[in-house]
Amino acid sequence: MLLIYTGNGKGKTCACIGQTVRALGQGMEVAFGQFMKRDGQAGEQKMLSHLLGSRFLAAGEGFLRRGEDRIPHRNAALKTLDWAREHLTTVDMLILDETLYALNAGILTREEFESLIAESRAQNRHLVLSGRHAPDWLIESADIVTELREIKHAWHTGLKAALGIEF
Repeated sequence: MLLIYTGNGKGKTCACIGQTVRALGQGMEVAFGQFMKRDGQAGEQKMLSHLLGSRFLAAGEGFLRRGEDRIPHRNAALKTLDWAREHLTTVDMLILDETLYALNAGILTREEFESLIAESRAQNRHLVLSGRHAPDWLIESADIVTELREIKHAWHTGLKAALGIEF
């Protein structure tokens, strides 16, 4: 199955982590990769690394803020994509957090994702993708799409990101 967690609301990564825990609880093999995110920045990374070992990767360069940083971001995304393809052959479920960010930023291409989706289906593997702004072509090819919508967030009132809440 192809599952997508999208939308402008908080909780897409948390949904992916919940999917990881559920699959692990059923004895499934899971790999979890994060596009864009640097390792060691968020609490979930410590726990996923502990649970999954080498089946967890956060090799991103952070969020793309300047055009001149595109090449190192692309290289990091390709490293994560190669890692994902390697693990696709040995797991039941592959979860790729912030996939849609990498896609929408032009760091990875539609063709690269369509190829990964085709590989996951050919190998009968579950593929879980997350990020904002899921494109129509991806929604159409997915089996399950969940949109998380922001109704209210503390940062609008000037509160900074909170430890254990945002990271």
